[in-house]
Amino acid sequence: MKQCNFVWTGVILVCCPPLIAQEINDDTEKAMKAAVLKVAPSVVQIETSGGADVIGTSGPGGPVRKGTGPTTGVIVSADGYIISSAFNFANKPSAVFVTVPGRKERLVAKTVATDTTRMLTLIKVEIGGLPVPQPSPKAEFQIGQWSLALGRTLDPNVDNPPSVSVGIISALHRIWGKAVQTDAKVSPVNYGGPLIDVDGRIQGILVPASPFAEGDTAGVEWYDSGIGFAIPFEDVLAVLNRLKAGKDLRKGMLGVTPTGRDIYSGLSTVSAVAADSPAARAGIQSGDQIIEVDGKPVRNHAQVQHALGPKYEGDTVSLKVKRGNDTKEFANLVLSGSLTAYVQPFLGILPIRDDPESGLEVRYVFPKSPADMAGIKPGDRLLKLGPAVAANPMQPSPLRPFTGREQLKGLLATLAPHAEVNIELKRKSDGKTAAVKLRLSAFDSVVPDELPEQSTAKKALTRPKPGPMPMPVPPKPMPEKKVETGLLKRTNAAQDHEYWVYVPENYDPNVSHGLIVWLHGANQGGKDSQNLTDIWGAYCAKHHMILVGPKSENESGWVASESEFIAQTARDMISEFTIDRQRVIVHGMGIGGQMAFYLGFSARDLIRGVATTSSILASAPKETQQNQPLAFFIVAGGKDPLSKQIAQSRQVLADKKYPVIFREIAEMGKEYLTEKVLQEMIRWLDSLDRI
Repeated sequence: MKQCNFVWTGVILVCCPPLIAQEINDDTEKAMKAAVLKVAPSVVQIETSGGADVIGTSGPGGPVRKGTGPTTGVIVSADGYIISSAFNFANKPSAVFVTVPGRKERLVAKTVATDTTRMLTLIKVEIGGLPVPQPSPKAEFQIGQWSLALGRTLDPNVDNPPSVSVGIISALHRIWGKAVQTDAKVSPVNYGGPLIDVDGRIQGILVPASPFAEGDTAGVEWYDSGIGFAIPFEDVLAVLNRLKAGKDLRKGMLGVTPTGRDIYSGLSTVSAVAADSPAARAGIQSGDQIIEVDGKPVRNHAQVQHALGPKYEGDTVSLKVKRGNDTKEFANLVLSGSLTAYVQPFLGILPIRDDPESGLEVRYVFPKSPADMAGIKPGDRLLKLGPAVAANPMQPSPLRPFTGREQLKGLLATLAPHAEVNIELKRKSDGKTAAVKLRLSAFDSVVPDELPEQSTAKKALTRPKPGPMPMPVPPKPMPEKKVETGLLKRTNAAQDHEYWVYVPENYDPNVSHGLIVWLHGANQGGKDSQNLTDIWGAYCAKHHMILVGPKSENESGWVASESEFIAQTARDMISEFTIDRQRVIVHGMGIGGQMAFYLGFSARDLIRGVATTSSILASAPKETQQNQPLAFFIVAGGKDPLSKQIAQSRQVLADKKYPVIFREIAEMGKEYLTEKVLQEMIRWLDSLDRI
């Protein structure tokens, strides 16, 4: 029992005489014991059998395994309905049993439905007359209010009081408005149990949760950390009838992606709209600024997420957006439970990089791609592009000029795979302008067997002329700062993390370099820097790449809280060196690879590729995004005990329409890449900017 010399009643009593302080402590302890005894008859013990031993991972770390002991649930209806954490059933058990306090027999339970956004599962036993606890009103929740986390895992005798961890409510409206936060210890010991107040009323149901990931195991890595979450019991009861109907509840999705990574600054500006989403059907467009949700003003995208977070599939939302100088209203949009996965249209070329001239010079044409079938050749310069079928049949579709890779990708992003396009180009063979027509395909993740060595025009620092206006007199050039090359040891700006950088001796700031963020395995802590540079050094020089290795401060390996440090290290490299933003990848082995998966989804504005070996995909992947492509190169050893789960990671990503390369090396266990696979991965990295 925690000791305290004051009672939280809105006023803190200080300087209490020892006798009064002891009385306060005694009264508090009595109140807590009474609260536990009041709710205990409604707290049941759940046991499962069968199902998978490994239920996935949550963030970087080892695989999450299903415990062998019992778990906890709370009665929500007198006729046998019980709510628990979805984590307790994540292994898909073949049988579920429930023991109710005061009853000796173990009851067979059936799974009814799961709330996949609040991480709850409803089960039912065929028995009546069960005690239903009283909810604590959300309107009475206060930061600093006592909270007690209860569980039925440790004691096999359910007639005894449940285990108790004492804390306070430390934050409200967490996990995008769906949960309250407590500093009471929350872990598999009490997942599915109640968080109660000192009056014996249930504040919420304890679950693992994370604001960055989704799925049954998201947030498990935070157990016993002083950060725990509970779904308000009022919210559980509000959807109880929907769960009783036997249909899983899913998160309501609008289908918009914001610009930039900072969701707390500036208005929520729409960067992309998912195809066939509620937003797309309503007519919301890229560039719209969301200024109001359900009649309440919003100042940034975080507030938009808080407004949408508690909503389910089928719920409605009303928006007000600013479009240029106009304000448009969209009333009662029905949210969907899933979005059509965005599939990137594919032309079938690699561009010459660092070329400031108008159009785009072709470096490589993928065999049997739309570009290849249309007769486009390396060295040709693409100049203009437009859809072959006009939106208005009375007016021909214009060809639009572009300069460089990004503008061409922007034009293609407005088109669907299999759309027909017209392209104007200048032939390398005779210098003449020609027109071709082709049908785009879906994005192809094949790795070329060989790529042309010439990949850059070496003019990354050259800007295109602004037009017919006369150029101003250029200022006198500043003396160039000598760039350090070789293996460099560094410390971040906060001086709390170390990292190393390898810059090839032939580094040229006029050449865009790929960036490989190496995430070391457990117990390495940067000790592999020299070994990695020995392996990668020649490749970095030949293919214009920079290698950076952040160092975890945790001896056993990476933890989710270090993801921002890793991302900032990559951003520092982008600020210091000439980095190709389309060829930034995270690469790791074992727990380093699990962090690479995690970072790929949590830093979507930054990462374009994830390359792993001997690593399992963390939690369920997020949806593909139109303006933030992400590709995967996954390697498993045939002798690795986790090889089957690694192969399943590939399928999960492919089902979400992510481009995935998967290689299983029969003779390999938990080892680094073979030379052959390493060379293929380098070609994969060298072709990430395909169009």
